[in-house]
Amino acid sequence: MARDVTQLPKAHLHLHFTGSMRPTTLLELADKYGVHLPEALTAAEPPKLRATDERGWFRFQRLYDIARSVLRAPGDIQRLVREAAEEDVRDGSGWLEIQVDPTSYAPRLGGLIPALEIILDAVETASRETGLGMAVVVAANRTKHPLDARTLARLAVRYADRGVVGFGLSNDERRGLARDFDRAFAIARDGGLLAAPHGGELSGPHSVRDCLDDLHAERIGHGVRAAEDPRLLAKLAEREITCEVCPASNVALGVYERPQDVPLRTLYEAGVPIALGADDPLLFGSRLAAQYELARTAHGFTDEQLADLASQSVRASRAPRETQERLLSGIKEWLAS
Repeated sequence: MARDVTQLPKAHLHLHFTGSMRPTTLLELADKYGVHLPEALTAAEPPKLRATDERGWFRFQRLYDIARSVLRAPGDIQRLVREAAEEDVRDGSGWLEIQVDPTSYAPRLGGLIPALEIILDAVETASRETGLGMAVVVAANRTKHPLDARTLARLAVRYADRGVVGFGLSNDERRGLARDFDRAFAIARDGGLLAAPHGGELSGPHSVRDCLDDLHAERIGHGVRAAEDPRLLAKLAEREITCEVCPASNVALGVYERPQDVPLRTLYEAGVPIALGADDPLLFGSRLAAQYELARTAHGFTDEQLADLASQSVRASRAPRETQERLLSGIKEWLAS
């Protein structure tokens, strides 16, 4: 009988802030603040999305922005982070790196610095209350000016001793050039932060290559389109660059038609390190353990291979050494059970 993937210790390295919200919490906060939600956000099933064209991406982004608009007070932030932690613990995660662009929350939380401090306080509290190790990846928005990214990079470095471990670049990777953000990533790297930009989901292998060459990425958000370029796969494997693969997200956004079309097996067999992630469970309908279940059912991963994926996620994390060792030991115990 197959082992329970919710009992498999793992690290979660690709989870966006608003996208981590429980649907019930979205409904309750929308009612509290009088926010009208479109039917796509109130239905029992996740919204039908397809972001492979600009119109589809705009719709996805609009739904995300509406959901974010219900986060208006420190208490809302605390609730979201605590519930995200609870969901991760339920799925067997022992370490979570949640990704956030604090500029999106700054107008309602008193400014950029207060917003990040509220988020970091919420992360510290949730970690203490749930026992889940947690950290933050501050992400710049690719559709905004590169100078905004530099400001965020300096802010992220300033809070490196308060739980910020990485610097990312999110939103539509078809917009702008990676090299426009090279200075921001240099600031982050010089400050000791991990470089983890998005690439290789909506755009092809070239966007992954740009993240490597121009931003010196140490992890790639998504990266699945690298499967289309064998030489790029070899480079990722040689450099041990982890791809944060989010299978349910890839299908929901129309990058691949079916779960079995996601090139998870291609990346794995090429030796590319993988960290499975849920991306935006609010909009895609499934959380972390479900991604491991997809690897099992859609791609034929054995329990030994699932344990290997979990180990790769832990090693790619910025978790403290003792946390990594504890999780890796738990993975061995899961496999021996």
